[in-house]
Amino acid sequence: MTSLEVSEETEDAGPGGYAAARLLLLHEKERSGPPRRTALARLTDDWLAGLFSAAAPPRGVALVAVGGYGRAELSPRSDLDLLLLHDGSADKAAIAALADRIWYPVWDLGLALDHSVRTPAEARATAGEDLKVHLGLLDARPLAGDHGLVAALRTTILADWRNQAPKRLPELDALCRERADRMGELQFLLEPDLKEARGGLRDAQVLRAVAASWLADAPREGLDAARRRLLDARDALHLTTGRATDRLALQEQDAVAQELGLLDADTLLREVYEAARTISYATDVTWREVNRVLKARSARPRLRALLTGRTGVAKPPVERTPLAEGVVEMDGEVVLARTARPERDPVLPLRAAAAAAQSALPISLHAVRRLAATAKPLPVPWPAEAREELVTLLGAGEATVPVWEALEAEGLVTQLLPDWERVRCRPQRNPVHTWTVDRHLVETAVRASSLTRRVGRPDLLLVAALLHDIGKGWPGDHSVAGETIARDLATRIGFDRADVAVIATAVRHHLLLVETATRRDLDDPATVRSVATAVGTLGTLELLHALTEADALATGPAAWSSWRASLVADLVKRVAGVLAGETPPDPEAAAPSAEQERLAIEALRTGEPVLALHTSRTAEETAEEPLDPEEPEPVGVELVIALPDQPGVLPAVAGVLALHRLTVRAADLRAIELPTGLGAGSVLVLDWRVAAEYGSLPQAHRLRADLVRALDGSLDIPARLAEREAAYPRRRGLTAPPPRVTVAAADSRLATVIEVRAQDAPGLLHRIGRALEGAAVRVRSAHVSTLGANAVDTLYVTRPDGTLLPDEEAIDLARTLESALR
Repeated sequence: MTSLEVSEETEDAGPGGYAAARLLLLHEKERSGPPRRTALARLTDDWLAGLFSAAAPPRGVALVAVGGYGRAELSPRSDLDLLLLHDGSADKAAIAALADRIWYPVWDLGLALDHSVRTPAEARATAGEDLKVHLGLLDARPLAGDHGLVAALRTTILADWRNQAPKRLPELDALCRERADRMGELQFLLEPDLKEARGGLRDAQVLRAVAASWLADAPREGLDAARRRLLDARDALHLTTGRATDRLALQEQDAVAQELGLLDADTLLREVYEAARTISYATDVTWREVNRVLKARSARPRLRALLTGRTGVAKPPVERTPLAEGVVEMDGEVVLARTARPERDPVLPLRAAAAAAQSALPISLHAVRRLAATAKPLPVPWPAEAREELVTLLGAGEATVPVWEALEAEGLVTQLLPDWERVRCRPQRNPVHTWTVDRHLVETAVRASSLTRRVGRPDLLLVAALLHDIGKGWPGDHSVAGETIARDLATRIGFDRADVAVIATAVRHHLLLVETATRRDLDDPATVRSVATAVGTLGTLELLHALTEADALATGPAAWSSWRASLVADLVKRVAGVLAGETPPDPEAAAPSAEQERLAIEALRTGEPVLALHTSRTAEETAEEPLDPEEPEPVGVELVIALPDQPGVLPAVAGVLALHRLTVRAADLRAIELPTGLGAGSVLVLDWRVAAEYGSLPQAHRLRADLVRALDGSLDIPARLAEREAAYPRRRGLTAPPPRVTVAAADSRLATVIEVRAQDAPGLLHRIGRALEGAAVRVRSAHVSTLGANAVDTLYVTRPDGTLLPDEEAIDLARTLESALR
């Protein structure tokens, strides 16, 4: 028995009968998508029509579905948007009673209801005042009662919409832009709102409204399929959560993917992103056409005024400005010249795209579609002109993005670079990333375009930027896979063997500089030599330096800072010296600085810790003007601590800094033997780079007092940190993966390198320090790197006598540390 047959048997049974039929329909596995939405709308239509008829309505009254219900697009938890329309002839009390007889059964079932009672004149007046009401009435559909009354209202509302289009469409455009700024772009969000985010269901509705104005129409290809895909995803979201939600939260994505029969959550997001991209592109094209038409209409009265008294004047020709061979500007867009022959000119797509980006103009929809349909494939390898046009396109800065999106919407990018298909619309689960993989690659090229003056080969920088993450479409290490793909694509594009090798090296090592600078000891000669060996030449080094910055800036605000920039620049300077034939200084032979020696002598004399806190601002300035979170992140503050060598120093210092909300970015620990007038003694000197999480920096005397208490045991740091953590409620979200501790592959002759990957949390370095103290190892230096919620702490450790740990001891230490952090 079908759900509709159940409806026919139970429609007289009241709300309970409708509820049972509705439940049966929603659990039919063989019916989903548009058929289920249509069936649910029909079932609801019949029930509401029955309620209307049972209430004995007076003449001149109709029950009307509007909005999404008017389009018969009911998701399992959709609101019911209803209008009780009457001609004003019936008694107001009778209309109110009729409304109650319909509204209350809906509420009794727990269904969300958006309702109104109006005459046609009132509905028309409200639509004139409220744009959202006007949009909803464009989809008005009669359910029961006087259908003629509804038809007349629809005719009036539609006529008003078309007559008022020059005023209402700019208002609608502004509303859409405000919503996009507030909700973000659906095609890039990890937890998108399927309805309100840009490129979502709301924008698809807007495109229908624009088409109804007869002023412009959206590109139809793929639009209906994209809309259906988002509606299907919303249906599955409603069914799996049991809630009326449009937000595709992370914890719901696996269940939604399963409900839709998809492989996994990444497949779901990719399909959602592709649908959103189709709608977003159609939105851009449509609003561009709307603005063009409105601009042309506003110019006509002025033209008529100029031609007053003359009749039969020919329309002035549209100006066409040449931009490149076969490419012209016309009416604010890049179009193909009349003489252009895409079928004979395989470079024309890239030439047109480069001309559009360089001119900061959109490329017309008609031109892109003609190029996609008729242009011949480029020969392999590409001719020099094609390669130059690609570099010109990538070097245009921000103007590259909309042109690239237009090419991608019509499949031209995949035709040019076949491996692009694997990264297209591919989500990135790391919340540090702002974009999908493909858009991140384009954004990196945009960022690199501003750094081309820093390198000898700007063309190699731009192409390496475009390809650096191309391996993310393949399993395994994306840098390793990307090197092979980049080598193939660079050869395809027409670079010679030497240039191909540079691009492949840049892709293989695009993370080398930032990971080494933030996670390794730069004073260790082995660190610098290993980077020099991987890079090979000064030219490749400068290219990698620029690519590192462009990649980080294109990732998101958390991926780059003045601190990271300073560390990378320091590493590049050291590596450049090695590549130029210089020998890295031996850190063991380096004498302590004058300040370190002064503090060490004072610590030995007093037997207590001595601190020096260096910042570019005075204490008074810091107290009066706290750090502004909107300003670029500072390099950090240098904290130098000297104290007599004793156990427990690392966890004590790290714990005190955590209590004072100071983030540790790097830590260097060294023992200094000082023959003084007080007698020879060993002093431990800690040179740390720290930054305030927020607010002003603590005063040095407070840090010293707490450090003294931590060392003598009167300050219980673990308890204090636990109290602070308990004071803040835990946020909902995905459970963090367990920490992982490994012995890093390094050729250091100074220390064994231990790498800790864990969820970032206050006091993490304190906990690491306690575990290392218990393992009776000496920490030479620590390097802290944090991206989003993930921390990577690299520790250079030795035995107490300063020798490296044997392999088995190092592995046991890693296991011990991992257990302690769980």
